[in-house]
Amino acid sequence: MPTIPIKDAAGIAGMRASCRLARTILEELVSRLEPGRTTGEVDRWAGEVIAKSGARSAFLGYRKFPGQLCISVNEEVVHGIGGSRRLAYGDVVKLDVGIILDNWVGDTATTVGIGAITPSRQRLLERTEAALLAGIAAARGGNKLGEICQAVESTVRKAGYSVVKEFVGHGVGRKLHEEPQIPNFGKANSGPVLRPGMTLAIEPMVNEGTEEIRILKDGWTAVTADRRDSAHFEHVVLVTEGDPEILTTSPSAGCDTKAVASVSTS
Repeated sequence: MPTIPIKDAAGIAGMRASCRLARTILEELVSRLEPGRTTGEVDRWAGEVIAKSGARSAFLGYRKFPGQLCISVNEEVVHGIGGSRRLAYGDVVKLDVGIILDNWVGDTATTVGIGAITPSRQRLLERTEAALLAGIAAARGGNKLGEICQAVESTVRKAGYSVVKEFVGHGVGRKLHEEPQIPNFGKANSGPVLRPGMTLAIEPMVNEGTEEIRILKDGWTAVTADRRDSAHFEHVVLVTEGDPEILTTSPSAGCDTKAVASVSTS
């Protein structure tokens, strides 16, 4: 079984800093979204904000990915590349930010509406975020990895949606992708035991319709096969002896990073 890195006190401090910065950058970019802006403009903003913060993009150049961040709209699931597409009122936009600060990676994502969105889109976003929180709540020391996977999947299925199986959450630290892989589906009481010091990126990708996806000609952008909407949320959490600690919170959040994981997902 592959080794899952355990962070020491210095590593945890580094991860806290990089993850907090990633979330701050994400929130800055969300605040700038408005109808008429192109996804390419958002990518340019991301490059500027990341550079100004003293970090660098963890995505740019990764396996030849051409963007500073991933920006995916409506039927686009993940890995969208900034370009000429213009944001429209009522769109749902997924922003995924990854940065490297002092050789530690922060990785976080959210889905937001451009102006008012339809009730069906709002429900998709709420249920996907609920699935993320359910997965986070299961990321406790002594639990098995499958507890996270099962918690996410059961929340999604209960809502009547489908989970994307081609892409998964992952460990994160010195590298963007570390062990373990964290599918958004699976059985409880399976997989490796979670240990304090593990840092995990949990990220449900949830489709309104079919779970099937297609990859566009750019080789990166994943879209739903039926072209219905998709949502994506991501946090990095630190496994502890008790409640998991959400590392990807910004100073403006003003909330207890451990209490968030206890939010009801019913």
